[in-house]
Amino acid sequence: MKAINFLTPQRLKRFREVLERRQKDLIVFAEDVKNEHNFSAIIRTCDAVGVMKVLYSSEAKKIPLNEGITVGSEKWVEVERVQDPIRKLTELKKLGFQIVATYISSESVNFREVDYTKPTVIVVGNELKGVSEEVLKVSNRKIVIPMVGMARSLNVSVATAVILYEAQRQREEKGMYDKPSLSEEEIEGILEKWAMREVNPS
Repeated sequence: MKAINFLTPQRLKRFREVLERRQKDLIVFAEDVKNEHNFSAIIRTCDAVGVMKVLYSSEAKKIPLNEGITVGSEKWVEVERVQDPIRKLTELKKLGFQIVATYISSESVNFREVDYTKPTVIVVGNELKGVSEEVLKVSNRKIVIPMVGMARSLNVSVATAVILYEAQRQREEKGMYDKPSLSEEEIEGILEKWAMREVNPS
């Protein structure tokens, strides 16, 4: 018997409502984000705005998560470790994604000037070093969040949230949350995976 059959009607309805608003062509790539609190907060925000997938590169095979911060959101977002970021981003570009990287420079544009209704990968970088030169070279756009205080940048998890909510605003205005970006077959497949996690949380 499928795990989905063990869900209550209310829980199944909630799962389906969430999946029907997931944005499969909006991806976050965290390059070498080391702090577990930052990474956990990024995942939680991604779930909140309907991001399907978080990619990350790290020397560690798995970044420890802080469950007090994620509050379980890692169960509903695909988190995938990327061993070759350049290759992965290049593949996504060939599939039609624009690569948008956070980077403080004179050539960077205000993050609000980007059209996030297009298939987009938002790249955020290491807490100290930022996004690497190699990744910047394959990016289509470099963006900056305007700052008028003494600090020149935001915490990486906060910056990710600011950018994602601008992406959500644009997509909502275009009605992209009103119709599923996932096919019915994709929704059914993910529903079964989520049901398995619910029935057998270990």
